[in-house]
Amino acid sequence: MAILGRIERYLRQTGMPRTKFGRLAVNDPRLVDDLRKGRDPGPELCARIEAQLARPAPTPEAGR
Repeated sequence: MAILGRIERYLRQTGMPRTKFGRLAVNDPRLVDDLRKGRDPGPELCARIEAQLARPAPTPEAGR
């Protein structure tokens, strides 16, 4: 599956905002929007995205 499809599924399953995913994965809140517009990620960027997809989604902290 293409990387964008995997990200989209992750976002749906976790309820994580796309900007938060981009910040956590590659320190770029526009990552998902750019991929949706046709950005072609290189191998290093894909590796960083894959690493984020493999991590469990952070849980909201109590009281926040």
